[in-house]
Amino acid sequence: MLLIDIDKSRYRRHFNIVMIACIIFLVVSSLAIAQLLIYLFPAQEGTHFHWNLLGVIVSVLIAGTVIKANKEHPFLVEVLYVWKLKQALNLVARKITKIQQAAQMGDSNAMLALQFSYSGSRQLWSLDDNTITLSQLEKSQRELDALLVKYDVSLDLKNYHSELLKSF
Repeated sequence: MLLIDIDKSRYRRHFNIVMIACIIFLVVSSLAIAQLLIYLFPAQEGTHFHWNLLGVIVSVLIAGTVIKANKEHPFLVEVLYVWKLKQALNLVARKITKIQQAAQMGDSNAMLALQFSYSGSRQLWSLDDNTITLSQLEKSQRELDALLVKYDVSLDLKNYHSELLKSF
């Protein structure tokens, strides 16, 4: 995944609109679908839990389909980029211990994965105004920089791809 610069205010505005629209859609459509099912298939007793659950499931599927169908729309570019970034960072986080051990041994792919993780986390945290853990991130970045000097490795984030993680 390539890290790109995005406009923070545009991202926050679009994210908020998408979240609010999804919440409203899910509430209204799940209730409407459940009520329609209860009307069409009435039960003499019970809570109609299964119809309510089916209404929620169908609403989630519809919302997911609409978002997937519109994933190339300019309004969703930043929101989906951040979502993909979170997924990519999660892949690294799952293997972070092995990656850090390999980096200590001089593995350039491990160092590239760490650099991607640190750069992506820095971007994500600044977009979400999560600056509490930035000091720990900077400490980790300094440790990585020391390893880069020690093993004479230069990194280009354009070379990072998730396939590198398979070896860890």
